Amino acid sequence: MPELPEVEVVRRGLAEHVTGRRIAEVELRGHRVTRRHRPGPEDLAARLRQTSIEQVCRRGKYLWLVLIGPSADRSGLLLHLGMSGQLLLEADDAPDEKHLHARLRFDDDGPQLRFVDQRTFGGLALAELDDAGIPEPIRHIARDPFDPAFDERAVVARLKARNSAVKRGLLDQTVVSGIGNIYADEALWRARIHGQRPSSALTKPRLAEVLGHACDVMKAALDAGGTSFDALYVNVNGASGYFSRFLHSYGRAGRPCDRCGALIVREPFMNRSSFSCPRCQPRPRAG
Repeated sequence: MPELPEVEVVRRGLAEHVTGRRIAEVELRGHRVTRRHRPGPEDLAARLRQTSIEQVCRRGKYLWLVLIGPSADRSGLLLHLGMSGQLLLEADDAPDEKHLHARLRFDDDGPQLRFVDQRTFGGLALAELDDAGIPEPIRHIARDPFDPAFDERAVVARLKARNSAVKRGLLDQTVVSGIGNIYADEALWRARIHGQRPSSALTKPRLAEVLGHACDVMKAALDAGGTSFDALYVNVNGASGYFSRFLHSYGRAGRPCDRCGALIVREPFMNRSSFSCPRCQPRPRAG
């Protein structure tokens, strides 16, 4: 699943090209793309027509369009990218993509917005917005490090109170959002901390350091257009990010550590993989 930098790249691209435009026509192919919208595709299409896009928002890895209806009511169109979802801006006469699931046409001459998803884990859903403008289904998601109201001290305190692995805390979207597997590994490599170290065993300054590294590495990834390992993650113009060439730990099993030369190791973690340097990031002793 795309992480915060990748989703922010997409958000910025959408904001530039769809803000202020009015949806004229909606095409939804099949029911999977709207499975999170319980009333179904016909209801979603009807409710989207003639709405205007006021804003493109993000919290953590979640993206949504703030829509204004004909009667000035506001709602949020959640755009779930899943593992392979792409939001592409295309000319009307551009050929349809093989895995095209949704198309929004506007009442101007600008490009249409397409949702393409090879693995069909993503989709669209309309949701009510709370007083802070957050869609109801993601109200439990914590603020991310790019949020102006992000409270680092509060997040450090929550991590310090946990006896579980520090990486597990970084991936808990109810504690801090947006930090996924890639950037957690990179932050921990920069901090020289093994992901299995208990959060409670680390000092608050060390936990703050890890969060700072996470923020720094995600900012660097954002500047590089995100991290792409294949053609599934692309920006709205179809371009891939290139931050993968700057990774120090993630996906580098068997390659020398850029800091000490020891070979990076891969370990299973929460049905995923963790990558670390056995010398720079010694694994905590059992018990």
